[in-house]
Amino acid sequence: MSVQRICDPMLPELSKVFDAPMGAVSQVVSMFAIGYGVMQLFYGPVGDLWGKYRVVILATLGCGLGCIFSALSSGLDQLVYARIATAVFSAAIIPMSLAWVGDAVDYHKRQETLARVGLGTMLGITSGQFFGGLLTDTLGWRWAFVMMACFFWTVSFLLWQHWKQLDASHHHSQVSAGFFKQLFLASKDAWVRTILCIAVLEGACVFGLLAITATHLHNKFGISLTMAGSTAALFGLGGMLYMATAKYTIRKFGETGLSRIGASGLSISFLVIAFTPWWPLALPACFGGGFGFAMFHNTMQAHATQMVPTARGTGVTLFAGFLFLGQSLGVLMLANLLTHFSSSFVIGCASVVALGLGLFLAHAIEKRQAHRAHPQ
Repeated sequence: MSVQRICDPMLPELSKVFDAPMGAVSQVVSMFAIGYGVMQLFYGPVGDLWGKYRVVILATLGCGLGCIFSALSSGLDQLVYARIATAVFSAAIIPMSLAWVGDAVDYHKRQETLARVGLGTMLGITSGQFFGGLLTDTLGWRWAFVMMACFFWTVSFLLWQHWKQLDASHHHSQVSAGFFKQLFLASKDAWVRTILCIAVLEGACVFGLLAITATHLHNKFGISLTMAGSTAALFGLGGMLYMATAKYTIRKFGETGLSRIGASGLSISFLVIAFTPWWPLALPACFGGGFGFAMFHNTMQAHATQMVPTARGTGVTLFAGFLFLGQSLGVLMLANLLTHFSSSFVIGCASVVALGLGLFLAHAIEKRQAHRAHPQ
């Protein structure tokens, strides 16, 4: 998640360095998301057959190489290609980790466990936004990628050390001979289609918002990229707070409450970011937006792990693929809208759509629960 978000606060600087418009520079974010989404179709079956833990180790090694190539890029096209290469490997990490949890943890405890795992992804959002802005303002944007390469290779070594202590055979999905036929049948399930459609729109709205928040704050209020990136990084801290309190929050509000309250908090927070005349209000707004997003997204993740129980790796990566397909479309769309409309207007519109998603998900869950309780 950190390598995914590290370019967000760099966009104004990359636009100057490569003398390119924001729409073109935003490809370092949007093309990453496209590569990430496409590769889900590959890693799902591979993780189910080869072992999810092993795939994550190899993926972290590859991400380190991709970051080095990014740091050495001499032009915008080379940087975009290097980001795509990084995305090809990073696509495996989060979905395979979530699927591994899905194999190892019963459903009634799974959302809490996924929330604890989610501390890492939220920390990634925070550190990516922060270090992307800080290093761009100080040592230069290339050093942000060098730092990421060092982190990836360190993590890969640590994973390899622990691999021998794990009995991975207990955590492999049992993939039947008719696996692809089963996946095709799952796509006919209305609930699966509902989750995937929400995932596309969630990726477009939320990650599109994240990609332009630092640029919005930098351009509107004239604050440094470090300050803008640090402010946007509070989104991740808000998510981390939810993850830390998830055990209580999940039991208190349930899935429908988390969807409604989370989406409402996310929407209100970004409306404040969009229209406040005083930039310090963006600090608590980014924090609150992260908390709300985590409530909503954690609920989505729990349902994603149950879409295809007999081939969980592919089920989760299918969800992730749709999520980041939405992200790629959202980043491209929002970045291009900035050439025609103010960033406040664009962020405000996306915030309203995010609210609608949360309310719709809550309604869909209630309808599904009622149908299960009274199938006739």
